[in-house]
Amino acid sequence: MNLSYFISKRISKQTGGGFSSTIHKIAVASIGIGLGAAIVSFLIMRGFQDTVKNKIYSFSGHMLITKFTMNNSMEETPMDINIDLFRNYSVYPGVRHAQEFAHKAGLIKTDDEVLGVVLKGIGKSYDSTVFQDNMVAGRFLHLPDSGYANEVMLSSVIARKIRAEVGDQVIVHFFQNPPRFRRLNVVGIYETNLSEYFDGKIIIGDIRLIARLNEWADSVAGGIELFAYDVNRIEDIALSIGETIDFDQNVQPVSDKYIQVFEWLHLLSRQVNILLGVILTVVCVNMISVILILVMERTQMIGMLKALGATNRVIRNVFVYNGVNLVVKGLLLGNLIGLGFCFLQDRFKWIKLNPQDYYMSFVPISWHWEMVLVLNLLTFAIVTIVLLLPTAIIASINPIKAIRFD
Repeated sequence: MNLSYFISKRISKQTGGGFSSTIHKIAVASIGIGLGAAIVSFLIMRGFQDTVKNKIYSFSGHMLITKFTMNNSMEETPMDINIDLFRNYSVYPGVRHAQEFAHKAGLIKTDDEVLGVVLKGIGKSYDSTVFQDNMVAGRFLHLPDSGYANEVMLSSVIARKIRAEVGDQVIVHFFQNPPRFRRLNVVGIYETNLSEYFDGKIIIGDIRLIARLNEWADSVAGGIELFAYDVNRIEDIALSIGETIDFDQNVQPVSDKYIQVFEWLHLLSRQVNILLGVILTVVCVNMISVILILVMERTQMIGMLKALGATNRVIRNVFVYNGVNLVVKGLLLGNLIGLGFCFLQDRFKWIKLNPQDYYMSFVPISWHWEMVLVLNLLTFAIVTIVLLLPTAIIASINPIKAIRFD
């Protein structure tokens, strides 16, 4: 049997209710609370990132194919969508779905309000399943096989401003020459809480209504939205698609279009990484203090072992094993605290948020188990390495003075 491990086990059993026992409990609690806080912070951060990204992706896809233009208008330059990328998107690596879209600016006019809006037109190819989580009332559009649907979906923000509900009719005036208007039935209410980008100005209707107003052919739209299988490869997929489309067309990842949101999410990652560094620093300092106290408490034992011929390495390993034992217990406690808290929040959603400020109504949890594993391994590795620092003083302990130490 390993002598250092054997002595370490005997020391651990002897610390029943004395000062050493209290020190051990403080060390375990320090590691547990630190790891628990790190797990909660990272899973909440990923929850925020995934929730906001999914809201944007469900509304605009992962990539956009549009015509090159110098125009800053919300309305796109029309393009022919009767291309291979739209008809046979499945043959393009990484592309899961393709759907057409178009935008047209207008005004919603009621007896009391006049509100500027942008009608987003969608077609039969639209994947409504990715949008269902945003629906809060009513139903999704029913798009007929011929003609166009006199239906529209409003955001909850716009619906409140114009005092409209599901089943009401709204008159939308469109900016063109000559001006035109359409009376549309409100069939659904959506909410993403991204008011600055969607809820505050976007209403959703039939793309064939926009085509009729703009006198477009059936194969013309404002652009194509693409969905990828792997959101982590959007940049690579967009680059490969850019090499296959016409020179006058542009492929743009949605993260570039809404770069402010994605930069904010990246900033969250930096802040949580800084928090992890602070937590690990505090845990390491606590473990150094704990090991130093244990070494001081066992000074006579160290002197006795040296007098019996034990090397510095053997004695150092006694305290390293003891420290590792505390680290493992702390990791178990930390996982219990962190994962338990996240499970309760994910299950009951008892911590609420203001959706106008945070884009969601409760603190989200995203279960990234690889992140939990990395946090455990990182904490274990760093704290274990740090344990070697205080045990280095063992080499400077004189056995004669140590045996006399009181």
